[in-house]
Amino acid sequence: MLMKTHEARLDAMRKELKRQQLDGFVVPISDEHMSEYVGAYAQRLSWLTGFGGSAGTAAVLTDATREPAAAIFVDGRYTLQVRDQVDGTLYSYESVPETSVAKWLGEHAPEGARIGYDPWLHTTRWVKLAGEALVKRGGQMIAVAGNPVDAVWADRPAPSPAPALVHDESHAGRSSADKRGELGKWLEAEKLDAAVICALDALAWLFNIRGSDIERTPVVLANAIVHASGEAELFMAEEKVTPELRAHLGNAVTLRPASEFAAALAALAGKRVAADPDSCVAAVFGLLEDAKAEVAERPDPCALPKAIKNAAEQAGHRAAQARDGAAEARFLHWLSIHAPGGKVDEMAAAEKLHGFRAATGELRDLSFDTISGSGPNGAIVHYRVSEETNRMLEPGSVYLVDSGGQYPDGTTDITRTVWIAGEAPPSAEIMDRYTRVLKGHIALATAVFPKGTKGSQLDVLARQHLWQGGVDYAHGTGHGVGSFLSVHEGPQRIAKSGGGQGGTEQELLPGMILSNEPGYYKTGGYGIRIENLLLVEPREISGAEGEWMGFETLTLAPIERALVDWSIMTAQEIDWWNAYHARVLEVIGPQLEGDALTWLEAQCASAS
Repeated sequence: MLMKTHEARLDAMRKELKRQQLDGFVVPISDEHMSEYVGAYAQRLSWLTGFGGSAGTAAVLTDATREPAAAIFVDGRYTLQVRDQVDGTLYSYESVPETSVAKWLGEHAPEGARIGYDPWLHTTRWVKLAGEALVKRGGQMIAVAGNPVDAVWADRPAPSPAPALVHDESHAGRSSADKRGELGKWLEAEKLDAAVICALDALAWLFNIRGSDIERTPVVLANAIVHASGEAELFMAEEKVTPELRAHLGNAVTLRPASEFAAALAALAGKRVAADPDSCVAAVFGLLEDAKAEVAERPDPCALPKAIKNAAEQAGHRAAQARDGAAEARFLHWLSIHAPGGKVDEMAAAEKLHGFRAATGELRDLSFDTISGSGPNGAIVHYRVSEETNRMLEPGSVYLVDSGGQYPDGTTDITRTVWIAGEAPPSAEIMDRYTRVLKGHIALATAVFPKGTKGSQLDVLARQHLWQGGVDYAHGTGHGVGSFLSVHEGPQRIAKSGGGQGGTEQELLPGMILSNEPGYYKTGGYGIRIENLLLVEPREISGAEGEWMGFETLTLAPIERALVDWSIMTAQEIDWWNAYHARVLEVIGPQLEGDALTWLEAQCASAS
């Protein structure tokens, strides 16, 4: 029935494309801010295809008789998930970066094709590449005034009307006025008049505001124009504006209705305006160019200062991690009692973990949908459990749980891989793979590196032991994490170079927070991942020349012992294991009692 629903939706969209005289259309997971996670109103790809991942695009040709007539594009994280959720008779499965939407259109669009796109959902770079790919077929990209998906999505949700909330300066560590003043000085130094800020986490950071407009990410749907004077115009739906917000922002910030944003861009005629080509959509650039503004493409000026956490934000993260680690430990203890009985399923486990976090009294939301994967579901990197896919945590199997919380003082993200005890012990293969992942995790956690080191230069540390075993994983090793903001934050990243995602060439700087999450995934078998968050910190080395850095591990929760093959662990790795677990017991132990504390003490006992 669900497949028939998506077939009917695709048919309705094709009829709308014919009405708009288009030969095709591109549907991304995106919003007007190029967000990774989007509100329900912007979930066009999910509505059309059934795909529930956070990154993907569909290309639909109007002529359903062509072969192929539609395609869905995902990266290595979603190659299994897309096949479970999207009907392969309606869409061909395409893998990124091996191919791209632009390349596919250049190969499969009809001659002279008019391919539509929504200029509020794509970057100018993407539009240029897609247009160039169509040239050889005599085709062109057409910016639509009305999105054809919206035209046929009868019950499309409205954007969230939730009010904007003030983010207390005790957590932010700096006032909004101070941040805006610094941005104004940057504009003056660059001889620019204004900057357009569209990225939602950048806006939240700059104005010290938070919201609930996107599930799992505490941001407000808004746009801003910041002037060299440090004054700003902030555009959002009027129902979001409260007296508290007005008082917080003061007279230097003019609050304007969201509907006035386009006119305000047009009013920048003759001005030199900075706009980030990665977060400001093609429509923004088009409005500025139509107004004859001089557009300067610059990276979002908020991105780097936002990524470098100040002392208050670092302290907040430590407090959030300690609180969250205790919730995780309570969950792992509960799991150790109930899962071996074979009566706990993936959904129940995720709900129980959510409950332990909520019991802290500080949880505002999860930081992403919990990845609760038993056995073969754990091999789906960004698996999302549903009624249809829900599995029991079977005794004698591997269970992977990747989760996190949003707290006023910090954002958490942790993955633990657990052996659900049964009659038989874990296989030699499982223990080998798990231990190789652990060794890579430790290698990255203990890395010492000189100033100027980039994320791409550290990635191999986490993969080296897996590579020696002839295996790898198809995702990055580390992403940035915000402060009560996005769980995926740039510009820093630890990954192989390239792959279509930025950040790997960003220098790592003290104050940045990144994840450390190597893994291994056996399709149809099991998944393994061990993830902690790391804080980049200066490192004093006797006799060192120049500046050096290392990592402080922020996440504190026990790591599964039953899957470790101690025979291939070095003395130094065992020392790290013991020191880490001593720290876990020191910080988490005082928050537990009774059987849970006894369990934690056993999990944190010294390994030899």
